[in-house]
Amino acid sequence: MSKQRWVIKIGSALLTNNGKGLDKIAIASWVKQIVKLTQKNIDIILVSSGAIAEGMKRLGWNKRPENIHKLQAAAAVGQMGLVQTYETLFTQYNIHTAQVLLTHDNLVNANQSDNISATLNTLLSLGTVPIVNENDTVATDEIKFGDNDTLAALVANLVGATRLIILTDQSGVYDADPRQNANAKLINKIHVNDERLTQVASRTGGSLGSGGMYTKVLAAKTAAKSNAITIIASGRQANVLTKLGAGKHIGTLIHC
Repeated sequence: MSKQRWVIKIGSALLTNNGKGLDKIAIASWVKQIVKLTQKNIDIILVSSGAIAEGMKRLGWNKRPENIHKLQAAAAVGQMGLVQTYETLFTQYNIHTAQVLLTHDNLVNANQSDNISATLNTLLSLGTVPIVNENDTVATDEIKFGDNDTLAALVANLVGATRLIILTDQSGVYDADPRQNANAKLINKIHVNDERLTQVASRTGGSLGSGGMYTKVLAAKTAAKSNAITIIASGRQANVLTKLGAGKHIGTLIHC
């Protein structure tokens, strides 16, 4: 591949300021950074969480519902605000965006996955930034990805991404749970098959998202199947994407 291709996943807690509706200031910063990456000849596919959390805010719900149909309803309502925000921000830089909603069935069906790959490649060739999310309004418990970390990794496989960037509210993967161990140290670089990864990764996510660090480690293992390097880093760090684009080491780099 003559140019780099990154799949960037941003989690719900970052996008919604911990559930207070879409954090448009933060999103504007990430959009600006993504534009700079595209100017460095890097293809970008953005896997964006936030639809359910934004829908909850619009519907006046303070607690994430457990009922699947209420979750689907919240996603449908919130997706409107999410896409509008990205479209407005990217338009300021004369960049088109494209909404791509997927289910697990889409990616395990050979014909469908081939069509998705062709469409994403075409969108990238046209200079657009595809914004991918799970199609929550049609997904069921049996076919849901369960988290956008998994979705991002599968998309990385599908398009032959060189890097999977997972932005979270943690600085990366630690050698112990930093919430329980004050002496926990950040793992800067680690092989995807290192047993420490699954040993130290937490299986629990926050109240807004469905994935914890464990799903991010699994995503890295999935992305490695197509030789993609995964970087798990804090989305709270200023200009994190710009710094990564400049080759700076941030967070945890998982190589294969």
